[in-house]
Amino acid sequence: MSKIQEQRAKQHTEVALAQASDGIIRHFWMSIVATIALAVLVSGVYPLIVWGLAQMIFPNQANGSLLKDKDGKIVGSALIGQRFTDPRFFHPRPSAAGSGYDPMASGGTNLGPTSDKLINGIHKKMPDGKDDPSSFDGVKDLVAAYRRENGLDAVTRIPADAVTRSASGLDPHISVANALLQVPRIARARNMSQEQLRTLIDRYTQGPDLGILGEAGVNVLDINLALEDMKQ
Repeated sequence: MSKIQEQRAKQHTEVALAQASDGIIRHFWMSIVATIALAVLVSGVYPLIVWGLAQMIFPNQANGSLLKDKDGKIVGSALIGQRFTDPRFFHPRPSAAGSGYDPMASGGTNLGPTSDKLINGIHKKMPDGKDDPSSFDGVKDLVAAYRRENGLDAVTRIPADAVTRSASGLDPHISVANALLQVPRIARARNMSQEQLRTLIDRYTQGPDLGILGEAGVNVLDINLALEDMKQ
């Protein structure tokens, strides 16, 4: 190869390298610009649009479906169950979320339908006579407690949701059948007629989602707030 050809080849190589370098730098800056643009779009503009539409169309749900008492104080959310043990109120279904209804420890028992622990429970005592932390009330224990609490005889059928823990431990609803079985207890505790309570249950019964998904239920916190509003 002549010197002229060598020089031309060298020049072509240098030009090619320069073009390749320019291309890499151009693509590098394009990727940076695209990343910034997408970050602004999907992390700023899009969430802002969704938030704005939610606030306009369904502000209550967008802000947590919060429920307030008659004084305007926020007492909870319609989406998260709470513990009620006072006989004057409707009681929720059992919970396995933490120590019960803990939104920071949502979860179920993870026990199968044939589990002896689920059915019969575990009952241990500490040396001082207190319940061992590993103790666990089974379905049979919960059925007995539910009958005792509501003054039911041994042949009354108990709704499944009254004696089983949900997968989240935070279900805010109970079945209509569960609510109706609690009526006599609440009527005695509040000195009001059972008919008043049944009417209240009818008013606060929510149908299946979209009319076909799930079953009708009663939001426990919502109806208990209504009970308090009925106080003279």
